[in-house]
Amino acid sequence: MTTNTPLRVALSGLGTVGGGVIRLLDANRDLITRRAGRGIEVVAVSARDRSKDRGIDLTRFDWVDDTRELASHPQADVVVELVGGSDGPALTLARSTLAAGKGFVTANKAMLAHHGLELASAAEAAGVPLKFEAAVAGGIPVIKGLREGAAANAIGRVYGILNGTCNFILSKMEAEGRDFAEVLAEAQALGYAEADPSFDIDGVDAAHKLSILASIAFGTRPAFADVAATGVRHVIAADIAEAAALGYKVRLVGVAESGANGLFQRVHPHLVPIDHPLAHVTGSLNAVVAEGNFVGRLFFQGAGAGEGPTASAVVADLIDIARGEFGPPYAMPAASLTAEPKADSGERRARAYLRFTVEDKVGVLAEIAAAMRDAGVSIESLIQRGVAADGSVIVAIVTHEGPERSVAHALEKLRGSQSLAGQPLWMPILG
Repeated sequence: MTTNTPLRVALSGLGTVGGGVIRLLDANRDLITRRAGRGIEVVAVSARDRSKDRGIDLTRFDWVDDTRELASHPQADVVVELVGGSDGPALTLARSTLAAGKGFVTANKAMLAHHGLELASAAEAAGVPLKFEAAVAGGIPVIKGLREGAAANAIGRVYGILNGTCNFILSKMEAEGRDFAEVLAEAQALGYAEADPSFDIDGVDAAHKLSILASIAFGTRPAFADVAATGVRHVIAADIAEAAALGYKVRLVGVAESGANGLFQRVHPHLVPIDHPLAHVTGSLNAVVAEGNFVGRLFFQGAGAGEGPTASAVVADLIDIARGEFGPPYAMPAASLTAEPKADSGERRARAYLRFTVEDKVGVLAEIAAAMRDAGVSIESLIQRGVAADGSVIVAIVTHEGPERSVAHALEKLRGSQSLAGQPLWMPILG
């Protein structure tokens, strides 16, 4: 049933996504009103630069210089935060909005990863919505899919490609045979990577998102501090080529599992079998896989960032709020979320890919093989490539399935070896 009272929105942040939210509400106004049962209207906005031309008529909105004051705006029913940052103005705005008894929508995965439990508890105590579909995988409705569509299932594992910048770089390296540094520079020139790309290429962004997915999937408290994150900056063209020859693609994959030994969360480059759906996720796309005990494998794929997809997720949250449809932010009451210990990754069993850059001399392969033997690592295959211009040789090993602790032990034995020209690279093979 349609009501004449619109949902009134205060919007913090007028960057790419904030501008996209306004444009989407303007373009699809009639459709959104019909689906929400009421209008959705922006009444107030705030951003750092008031004079910047954003290609949007902002004169129709009340401008607030201090974004933190949107929480007390007398006309606003809900506040949308698109500023970013785990702390600072964003967190102050979140806390004060919920304390004022108003709904809060955010795309801020860093804030949720660090303060999600606190904010969820505050929202539940106030009886107001806290929604964050846009915080994970952009326009892909994976939060809604896990929180609502798969709510009846015990989720065994959730994993996926959670950072479009890294996927763009790896896909380019794969398609063109180029090395990391060169492709990163191109990604920066095209706007796919920031001037300081460390947040993306070191796996931190994906780790924030993984901690949110794990909490919803397993009913555990968000535990970002327990996510082991390794990025893609040490992957070279030879790794991509070796993976292809073996029937794999290299992807940065975040994996979360909850079991008897605790909660396992890791972001790391993986070798992904060519017949797995994640192997075919290219460019800046994101994808998430969830495995339910009754529904089976669920696969979500789509644009993980950008104006349109992220704005779409924000407005979808606003439509839910306009309908009065919201529940606990993490799918169950915050007080019910369990504090799981960090699982010991050393007990995990998997096959692995190991790459060594070594000097071209007698005895190097024997030294590597001895370290593997002494650590209890069984070698499935070993490939040695030709001599490079600097005299180094690439040695790639694929192991049989075994505990990760053994592989770590073997690499520790080789640490400091005079035969190695650089640090070895280890990548698990996705099973």
